[in-house]
Amino acid sequence: MAISVVVDRCFLDFNTKSGLTPIDRKFLLSFLNDFEDGKWRDSAFDDFLWDNVAQTALTQAERENAMLGDRSRLREAAKNLRLIDKEPESSKGSEIAEIILYGLMRLHFGALPVVPKIFYKQNVNDFAKGADSVHISIDGDAFLLYFGEAKFYSSIENARLDSVVDSVRKSLETDKLKKENAIVTSLRELDTLDLPGGMAERIRAALSNRASIDDIKPLIHVPILLLHECSVTAAATLKDQAYLDAITDVHQERAQSYFERQVAALAPSVARYGEITFHLILLPVPCKKKVVDRFLTEAALLKGA
Repeated sequence: MAISVVVDRCFLDFNTKSGLTPIDRKFLLSFLNDFEDGKWRDSAFDDFLWDNVAQTALTQAERENAMLGDRSRLREAAKNLRLIDKEPESSKGSEIAEIILYGLMRLHFGALPVVPKIFYKQNVNDFAKGADSVHISIDGDAFLLYFGEAKFYSSIENARLDSVVDSVRKSLETDKLKKENAIVTSLRELDTLDLPGGMAERIRAALSNRASIDDIKPLIHVPILLLHECSVTAAATLKDQAYLDAITDVHQERAQSYFERQVAALAPSVARYGEITFHLILLPVPCKKKVVDRFLTEAALLKGA
């Protein structure tokens, strides 16, 4: 696998600010793409991206349609990509981040996608708002809910982190969570997943509009993917220890800054905040524009095929 984990740590283990609380349910997860012949592997990253397009841009029924081959499935998925190339530069590539998050949720968390968000954002306006990804993971008789945020930034300096904190805060508002729950329980996707007997009914009962949002706070995980341009990655030619150490230092420092801001903003305003689990996920690229341009070119070709 070209994309691999370099940091997987609880924030509690490297926090440098005394008195910061609560921080025990906060994690940093860093992924890196591979290098080859002294260069960042564009093709490996693009393969990971396109291997996961169908997961978020097609429904389960479409993904399992025996009449569709791999190429046809990609073509159908590409039709649901927004490809809004007139967006401001800071917003370009949002779909890329959403797709990468879906891939990482499957790869690292073993999570099952229950709402293919790109499909619904393109086809049903009512489903366009809210989390960028919705997953469920199963552990024996228990389940966890993942409401993800995904951004693609040219940098992850403090000004960017403030906007991410605000986005996460809004996603945890009770009306937003109830809407996400209503989407999960109303779609057929839940019935198409390979769930243990009776699990789908238990999930629907827990997410019912009649149930209190407070009761599911301990089940909620918020993966926050920041796909980002990185000067350290742009200067590297090899995934050696020096590069791994440099990325680790940068990402832990950025996680420190992010979680300090999140605690300050969310602890006073989000009920039972300390019972929600947060995963800050960082994945650096050498040049955002090149990644976006390659994706748009390939997607446009598939849409026109």
